[in-house]
Amino acid sequence: MFQVEYAREAVKRGTTSLGIKYNDGVLLCVDKRVTSKLVESRSIEKIFQIDDHIAAVTSGLVADARVLVDRARVEAQYHRVLYNESIGVDTLVKKICDFKQLYTQHGGVRPFGIALLIAGVNEIPKLFETDPSGALIEYKATAIGSGRNTAMEIFEKEYSEELDKKGAIKLALKIMNEITEGVMSEETIEIAVVELENGEYTKFAPKDVKAHLAKIPKKEKSEEEE
Repeated sequence: MFQVEYAREAVKRGTTSLGIKYNDGVLLCVDKRVTSKLVESRSIEKIFQIDDHIAAVTSGLVADARVLVDRARVEAQYHRVLYNESIGVDTLVKKICDFKQLYTQHGGVRPFGIALLIAGVNEIPKLFETDPSGALIEYKATAIGSGRNTAMEIFEKEYSEELDKKGAIKLALKIMNEITEGVMSEETIEIAVVELENGEYTKFAPKDVKAHLAKIPKKEKSEEEE
């Protein structure tokens, strides 16, 4: 039990990731801010394509995230080879959660210090959150990482099932602007969508992220920053 709680603490200290279902798909948005100016921000990947119609974002221990993302990709490809069809989002999430849960009940191993938001489409958009214990919950909009509480408060007030893609992007960036320190840029924010129309994952190019950020009111500088 204590190990699971320690793993959850790692998630709470991670950067913020958001997931939002909208009327024609599902959106993922992440803060990939780096702690040192010496780090090449483009080398940091926070949104992962799992299959043509599924993507994931993570918060917590980076190495653990890599293991689970690789596992999810293998499960998706195995299902495609075995059944000649793409894996259902629900099915993939349950397989990953079963795998995570195994690491909570045996000696000599520790739980994965990572939470995932897994987004995709089958007949309808799907958005799931998984925690280190292996539990899963389906959401209309949710967040993981250090800014979760603030994000959920804003979602409760402003989320609507009638949101379109533009509205989902605007809401995601509004929340990120509220949560993140300093000024957002195309180097610190990543956005991706999985759309119902074509059932495909699309990651926004930096220039597109920059264009959307230009529509968000700039955060006022504090006295310390000045």
